[in-house]
Amino acid sequence: MRILALSDPHLSSVRPKPMDVFGQNWKDHPARIAENWRRVVRDDDLVLVPGDISWAMRLEEAAPDLALLGALPGRKILLRGNHDYWWSAIGKVRATLGPGMMALQNDALVVGGFIVMGARGWRAPGEKPAKYDLEPEGAPAGAAATPGHYQRSDDEKIYWREVERLKLSLHAAEKLRKKAPGARLVAMTHFPAVLPRGVATAASDILEAAGVEACVYGHLHGPDVHRAFRGPHGGVRYVFAACDAIDFTPVLVAE
Repeated sequence: MRILALSDPHLSSVRPKPMDVFGQNWKDHPARIAENWRRVVRDDDLVLVPGDISWAMRLEEAAPDLALLGALPGRKILLRGNHDYWWSAIGKVRATLGPGMMALQNDALVVGGFIVMGARGWRAPGEKPAKYDLEPEGAPAGAAATPGHYQRSDDEKIYWREVERLKLSLHAAEKLRKKAPGARLVAMTHFPAVLPRGVATAASDILEAAGVEACVYGHLHGPDVHRAFRGPHGGVRYVFAACDAIDFTPVLVAE
């Protein structure tokens, strides 16, 4: 079994939000994702999708986007992104998912010889907002998808809450490790755990101390792609998988 990743598909079957307003490379991107996915992903692969899955505001509106992903080859693990406003109680989310689709939230999952853990994360203290951070957490229904900067007064509070959620996920992973001691540990975050030029954060410290093999993330788009840290840091290999940065094609994480 191989692990691949593709983040930030930003699907919008029910609430159409054409993403090509952020660049012509986004034109017809759902069809491109599906075509490339079918070309590189095998049925026995696992694909990690760390957030910003659908622009839907309610779970029932997200169902067609989830079905689109579910119809593609391989098993999938989904993580909530900062724009996944439709993501409600985890039990309801999991009940909506089709066969071979899983959702990660404050816990960990065993798939094949791997344990997958993680948390959404948030902008680290002192980190500048990304250009395409479009709306703050809890944006009202119908919030516009337009480029712009925002900075929340409670960013630091949200960040440390997400650090605690990452710890919960790691605790769950450690319990699973006792039952599967040879399993390899892979993490998902939506926001980057390592900042530009390899600056560590509380999140990266947790991942590295845990012996995580690879961490997959997305969130950054357009002119912010150059800020994405890629490669090894503290023993963890960071894989940047925002779909517009990987030509809308799932990338290999581990095999």
